Amino acid sequence: MAKFRICIKTHVTAVVDESSNVMECVPRAYEISKNYLQSFHTFDHPLKVSTVTMVDSKGTRVPNLGSNSSSRSSSISLLNDPLLLTLDGTDPLSQFARQEQELIDPLTQMVSEYETFQKSKTKKRDKDINLTDDSFNWNSKRLSILNKFTTSEKLSISTSFLSVSNVGGTGTDGIKVHTVVSDKLKFRLEQLDDFEDASIRHLMDLTQQDYIQRIEQLNQELVQSWHNDQRVKALKIAIQCSKILSDTSVLSFYPSQFVLITDILDIFGKLVYERLKQKANSGPESSRKLNTESARDTCQNWFFKVASIRELLPRLYVEVAILKCYEFLNECSYEDILQRLTLMIRGIGDPLIAAYVRCYLVRIGASVTSTKEYVYNNFKDFLTVYHMIFAGSIRSELNRQRVDMTKYLSLYGPAVNFILQAVAFKNNLYTEEILKQVKTIKNNGPILMAILQAFKPEFVAAHALEIVSLLSQSHTEGISKSQLFRALGLSMSTCAPLCEERSVFLKESFLTINTFTDPSEYITCVETWSQFIANNFPISEVNRLLNEIILRLSSTKICEKHFQQLHNILDKILQHQKNIELLLIQENFLPFLDLFHKDSVKLEACKHILTIYKRNSHEHTTDPVVISALMYIGKILNDSLTALTVADEKRQISQLISNFIRKVYFGRDLECQLSFYVEARGTFSNLDTVYGTLVHNVNKLAMETYNIVQGNHTRKTRAYVKACIAFSFITIPSISCIRQQMNLYLLSGQVALVNQCMGQADACFEAALNLIAELPSVLEIDGKMKSMDSYVVSYLSNMLATIVIVPDSPEQGVLYLLRHLLQVIQKFPFAAHSFGPVTVYLNALDMLYVQSLEDFPYHITGVISNDELYGRDPKFLNEVNNLCVYVVEQILQQLKLLGAAQLYKMQTIFSLELMLRIVRYANLNKEQTFQLAINLWSLARKHESLLDPKHMVSSTVCDES
Repeated sequence: MAKFRICIKTHVTAVVDESSNVMECVPRAYEISKNYLQSFHTFDHPLKVSTVTMVDSKGTRVPNLGSNSSSRSSSISLLNDPLLLTLDGTDPLSQFARQEQELIDPLTQMVSEYETFQKSKTKKRDKDINLTDDSFNWNSKRLSILNKFTTSEKLSISTSFLSVSNVGGTGTDGIKVHTVVSDKLKFRLEQLDDFEDASIRHLMDLTQQDYIQRIEQLNQELVQSWHNDQRVKALKIAIQCSKILSDTSVLSFYPSQFVLITDILDIFGKLVYERLKQKANSGPESSRKLNTESARDTCQNWFFKVASIRELLPRLYVEVAILKCYEFLNECSYEDILQRLTLMIRGIGDPLIAAYVRCYLVRIGASVTSTKEYVYNNFKDFLTVYHMIFAGSIRSELNRQRVDMTKYLSLYGPAVNFILQAVAFKNNLYTEEILKQVKTIKNNGPILMAILQAFKPEFVAAHALEIVSLLSQSHTEGISKSQLFRALGLSMSTCAPLCEERSVFLKESFLTINTFTDPSEYITCVETWSQFIANNFPISEVNRLLNEIILRLSSTKICEKHFQQLHNILDKILQHQKNIELLLIQENFLPFLDLFHKDSVKLEACKHILTIYKRNSHEHTTDPVVISALMYIGKILNDSLTALTVADEKRQISQLISNFIRKVYFGRDLECQLSFYVEARGTFSNLDTVYGTLVHNVNKLAMETYNIVQGNHTRKTRAYVKACIAFSFITIPSISCIRQQMNLYLLSGQVALVNQCMGQADACFEAALNLIAELPSVLEIDGKMKSMDSYVVSYLSNMLATIVIVPDSPEQGVLYLLRHLLQVIQKFPFAAHSFGPVTVYLNALDMLYVQSLEDFPYHITGVISNDELYGRDPKFLNEVNNLCVYVVEQILQQLKLLGAAQLYKMQTIFSLELMLRIVRYANLNKEQTFQLAINLWSLARKHESLLDPKHMVSSTVCDES
């Protein structure tokens, strides 16, 4: 190895002494000097399965023994060759074909499986929908009730199953084991009769969380008692839970209390029903009739037990809980039973308690019958006692509990809404009659609210004018008109009235809405109507609405309280306005935006506008008013950025503004297009990404000009293109990222070169090369530190490929840009033992060889490159050869450094690369050049074991050379 190092070192000295004689580029006529391989005709496919014919010892061929013979076949397939495997049916395509013949191809099988999965999924979804329809989506309602109706007051529970010493226990105290059936029945009757008030314990001063935990314990106690064969105890728990619903000492919590208790009753009813069903269907088919009779008798016993409950409320709740069990009593009719229970509810004096009993009856009744007569009767009964809600006794209780009428009326909402939903479910059989009855009722605000929330929007839209009249005339304590009209606006957003009625409907509605003097009531109501207006009315109506809002909320203090409502109005208008550009040019749009006095809220609104514009706008924008409005919005975002703004915020804003800039297009009006970019550069001065977008768009503008004139610039178009290049050249230094500057300089220089602006191209290339020395060796990219060596190598390789066709400047000398590039390589701080410099120098040798050719491999129309400029002038070629000598010298120095660092593998690779270039490019008739190639080859062979064999030429061939 030392010998080869000495040879190279000696050769480097010779290069310095005889620089003009060592490396002389000689263009090769490869098409002439090619040595073609000998060709011959063949009649067999090279991948055809080969066969071997077996010959016996006598020299005769072995006959074919047929497909059944395995040991003496006439031919043996040579399947060990991987290429031959492709023709024996084992390749993927052949497998697919065979599967299609035998069974089914994988794609069809996947489609079949997917269709089966989709059918099962659709079937399950339809089943879920039916279940949801049958229960009127009670699960979602119960969750909303539990979240809405809460309390901070102390609660109490009266029960005999949650003593302090027995909470969470097994609940088996006092339970005796009875083996005789008669004794067991007798004991159960005694248990049911032994329901003394003295045994009930009162748990007082419970928080809401404690109360819920106690209810859950009752639930667990009921289930555990049932599974321990303690049916009477389970019934007593259900009865006591039902009695809890008679407690209205904490009114604000009553709806949640109803949900918690009815959950327990639902479980009790399910346990009873499943038990009876199991009893009726158990055993062999021969005894099925006897089992059915037994289940019928047991069912009657359950209803007899329920009928023996003295108090009305628990008797009603428990019977409704096991209502489904009536199917085991064949002579019973659900319609008659539901009507009977409806009449029984009339005995409950408290209208709130009665309303929720009716709600529970309707919910359970919907699971056993589709008739609606009992539902309608329940609602009529509620209307009959509706006046009691405003009676003096109720008001006294409200005063005692310090609950206002608004809060109290809201307690009726879940129950009344559910009843009305049941009435309107699947058909409008009784809805017309209900609407007529509501007209005659005094203080009908809560019922109108329930109608708007429960009835289908289509029904409300069909009676829009009638309902508006009712809402305008409604005067109910605790229910404001703003609440009613807000509910109407929500319904109208889903389904609008007939086209011919919309204008009258909107006018009549806003005659009342505009009378709201409280800004909170007004803006909350308008928030729901904004979607309806944006969806169904021309832009002029939206503009009028914005003007009304501006007049109402002109005060700064008022606006600060309603930023969320204003943002919701803006969002609904933007989401449902079909032509976003038409909205932007309205005279009241930007003044409406100015209502967002708080900077953070205004910035969110501006970002939202640009986001919607990005998604819903046309491909291009030319309207100057639209552009001006978007520039104003973008400037607000740009001016909000500071040194403390996070990178993600800058990135988001930059993308939105860049999208807007890309959509502005004036067609053939190139002057106007460039003027817009100039204005945008001055407006968005804080965003590097936006500056990059502007440079790209201006370069694109220059290329559009080039395409318009088809490369033949006039005096005017040439001046315009130069102005575009000048714009880019001036804009790029304002970008803080050096890497982005370098990329844009190179791109702008290439655009200038295509447009035959040589001076501008040279300036861009020179500026790009000057930045290499300023580029840090390591940059943080996506949160990780990354070396810039590979980027610099790729960038300079791109630059070398570009400056191949750049003609030399008369003022700068021969191959000025290449000389400059070779200088800046040494200024960049490559990592220790980096392979970057060697790679760039090798690419520079390629570029110098092209410079020695008579015709370059590629040109740009209208640009006279060095091949035409010099015409292989000897002085020019001498300069090229001198640069080749310098580059080879730098490569040899890099090879020496790699050897000193014991990086023998990379030294071998680059030695081989340099040798190949010398063989291809240089004049090997020169003794020193030839000797340098031999030395490099020997150096490469020294460590050829470190390389893949395909990277090395056969040593035998080289030795012969």
